[in-house]
Amino acid sequence: MGATNEKPSKQEFKVKEADAAEIINLVDNSVDFLSTSNKWQVQPFRQWTRERYGQEWARTHIQLPRAEHGFSMLIRVFREDKASCVLFDTGGSPEVIVENAERMGISLSEVECIVLSHGHYDHFGGLVSAVKAVNKAALPIIIHEDMIKTRGSARSNGTVRKYPEFPAEAELSSARIVHTKKPSLIADDMICITGEIPRKTSFETGYTPHRSLLNGSWQSDPLILDERAIAINIKGKGLVVLSSCAHAGIINTISYAQQITGTEKVHAVMGGFHLAGKEFENRIQPTIEELQRINPKLIASSHCTGWRAMCAIAKTLPKAFVWNSVGNLYRF
Repeated sequence: MGATNEKPSKQEFKVKEADAAEIINLVDNSVDFLSTSNKWQVQPFRQWTRERYGQEWARTHIQLPRAEHGFSMLIRVFREDKASCVLFDTGGSPEVIVENAERMGISLSEVECIVLSHGHYDHFGGLVSAVKAVNKAALPIIIHEDMIKTRGSARSNGTVRKYPEFPAEAELSSARIVHTKKPSLIADDMICITGEIPRKTSFETGYTPHRSLLNGSWQSDPLILDERAIAINIKGKGLVVLSSCAHAGIINTISYAQQITGTEKVHAVMGGFHLAGKEFENRIQPTIEELQRINPKLIASSHCTGWRAMCAIAKTLPKAFVWNSVGNLYRF
């Protein structure tokens, strides 16, 4: 894989255009193996596995992938005779990412590096299991230094609900931890990791109850600055932006991806938009208005977006919206 190519925050580097990309949803909050889609870019689990592996494989592999509160995407990018495979987050539990990969006929040994979006358990919960399944010496795990902080959320009575902690260093001893804060390039420079995302919109203001444990005391940490997204520039189409939770705000995330890649056109926006919950639901309408302005061809919101936001996006942008499911294959 080589070293991560970390760059300054100004647009001083070139993301290579990918000829094509495949993105497979390994872990998410929902499954839907029955609904159809009229978009050629999207194939549900049963369709693409039957086409790729054949009828006999489909007949003998009857266990379906399952959902959990978590997020993970397998990303493959292609340019001329080069291909790379990256794992973006690892779900919420030790077992689901590995089980789902097996049920989709995917060998995690093809993964060249793991990118973690931020330091919450529903994104790193399967990390140790994934590292074992990939089974490569010095496998790069690309993180932000704040991801290892102990974190939680404040309850109304003033107590803090502590989140599960990041894996201990010993559990990841076979891998190589790479710390990045700035934009960086991986996968033969075809995938951009955004680094810390500037907060500029008036309505994407973070998560007020969020806390981090510092020097034995819970401190307010609403911005969750360690969150990053992924951007891929598809030749002739534009950016595919993958967000895991969008604690930075999905509009801030898209705007920063446009800035650092020097690419204005956005082809697809995928992943968690974090518009669920009382604090976030008043952000749904301004988010949709900005998505209308950006005008992506495909919107596959998932995970923490919430049903209210997804239904509103589907109603306002019906030609772009896709209801994501575990097992979906997206082709660009």
